Amino acid sequence: MHRLALSFMLAVLAAGPAAAEQDLLLGADMSSPAMIKAEMSRADVEALIKAADGKPVDLHDKSLSGLDLSGLYLRGANLRTARLNKVNLRGADLSGANLEQAWLLKADLSGAKLVDTKMFGITARDANLSGADLSRSMPIGDFKGANMSGATLVDLRGGADIKNQSMGLMRAVFVSVNLSGANLKGANLGRSRLEYANLKDANLTDVVLMGSDLSGANLTGATVTGADFKNVDVSGARLIDLKGQSEAKDWAERVNVDRAVTQATN
Repeated sequence: MHRLALSFMLAVLAAGPAAAEQDLLLGADMSSPAMIKAEMSRADVEALIKAADGKPVDLHDKSLSGLDLSGLYLRGANLRTARLNKVNLRGADLSGANLEQAWLLKADLSGAKLVDTKMFGITARDANLSGADLSRSMPIGDFKGANMSGATLVDLRGGADIKNQSMGLMRAVFVSVNLSGANLKGANLGRSRLEYANLKDANLTDVVLMGSDLSGANLTGATVTGADFKNVDVSGARLIDLKGQSEAKDWAERVNVDRAVTQATN
């Protein structure tokens, strides 16, 4: 059943902007692989961490939804295909962890450390990642509606996976994500979906955006020095008071420039 659910999720992530946005949420209810109640308690998880004696703990495919795991040391943990919906991981250390194909719907990861974390195929819709550190992580998954305000995403590896396309073109989905004030310096978001994302005052220095969809996004006050805008769809995007615009790459190669908002209106 998990294999069927995974195939369905990957197919939806590979779909373009025209795909029905309800499909993934409906897919999450297939025998409720993403909604199963926790099979462990916080005490159980803490016992496993203690028994591991500093080594990465194995929690792959576990149902941990709804648990309070805030502040736990889960560095390098194997959480592949784990169900972590509505879990509290506030301030937890998940650096180097494997979260591939994990479910984190409405999870709280505010202030969490997610440096070098593997997130291929992750589903984290409406998750709270405000103030989290996702530097050098690989979030090729669905973050629609997530809050990443003030997060650190330096050297993020979120560009579309063009080498492995057996399920179609995989990309980061940041539709309607709040990235206001986030630091994305050097991030790779090539061919990503960023429709209606809030990038107000974000640091987009040297970010690779080539081929991404920024339609309806708010980039007011963002720093775009060295950012690559080749073939970026900016229809309806707010490109107001940008910093470093003259130093952005391929600025003239944007798509639907005539539909972008470049001046503030009263």
